[in-house]
Amino acid sequence: MATGELKRIIIDTDPGIDDAMAIFLALQSPEVDVIGITTIYGNVYTTLATRNTLHLLEFAGRTDIPVAEGSHVTITKGTKLRIADFVHGTDGLGNQNFPPPNGKPIEQSAAAFLVEKATLYPGNVTVVALGPLTNIALAIELDPGFSEKIGQIVILGGAFSVNGNVNPAAEANIFGDPEAADIVFTSGADVLALGINVTHQVVLTDADRDKLAESKGKFAQYLCKILDVYFSYHRDAYDIKGVYLHDPTTVLAAVNPSLFTFAEGVVRVQTNGITRGITIFYNKKKRFGEDTEWSNKPTVKIAVTVDAPAVVELLMERLINS
Repeated sequence: MATGELKRIIIDTDPGIDDAMAIFLALQSPEVDVIGITTIYGNVYTTLATRNTLHLLEFAGRTDIPVAEGSHVTITKGTKLRIADFVHGTDGLGNQNFPPPNGKPIEQSAAAFLVEKATLYPGNVTVVALGPLTNIALAIELDPGFSEKIGQIVILGGAFSVNGNVNPAAEANIFGDPEAADIVFTSGADVLALGINVTHQVVLTDADRDKLAESKGKFAQYLCKILDVYFSYHRDAYDIKGVYLHDPTTVLAAVNPSLFTFAEGVVRVQTNGITRGITIFYNKKKRFGEDTEWSNKPTVKIAVTVDAPAVVELLMERLINS
């Protein structure tokens, strides 16, 4: 496949065990060309997210991919961040304490890098956003034309008609920066969101992990080393013998949307009170008489169903053949 036909993607990420899995999956996907990775807080603080990203790329032998460091604070300059190190280990990668990477991030900020690439390849870059949406909202603020220039923004975020995973209202990535999320959802960009209503259907089981461990795959072997912490968290928090594949599923939605079905409507994010971070999807089935915060807002797509066995099979095959 010539580069002209490859889907150019930038991954915005906070590695994170399932982020590591998603990055490896993207690198193993012949349909895409990863043209850069931007970092954000979430599973770990931004500085560590950058370090982990550089480490993962070094392990993968892909130091040619530029890494742009993202924001250390929310879009409203909030510094009290919710960091999920209890899910991924204090180092974000299963407490393996890998040696520091040799690489450095580029001078450009994540937002400037996103704007530059969207301008260079108008309509031809997909951002796969695996953390809070601060960097993407900053790119929209930096360049009002960004929403038109960016091909697609595929978001892991939200909990549509189900409970959240930070509290009953909110999912972690949206809760991480609700103001930024609302900017992105109402920006007019081509947005595709995968909420935990979909990603919770995609589970990597103990048996799958054993298959990865028995394989010769370089990435499969690496992931088996770091997965322990993640499995025990899921056992305690959800009482399941497996882990949810949030991030890899989102990468595959960018690569192969035919594995999903989508609904189109307006999404707004509540930014205060007890439901701060909740994502409300308006299906446009009813026409309301009065002008509201929902009127004349651009529509986005949200994932409604997923072919979970196909997603797991594709992930396994690509990691095993690495």
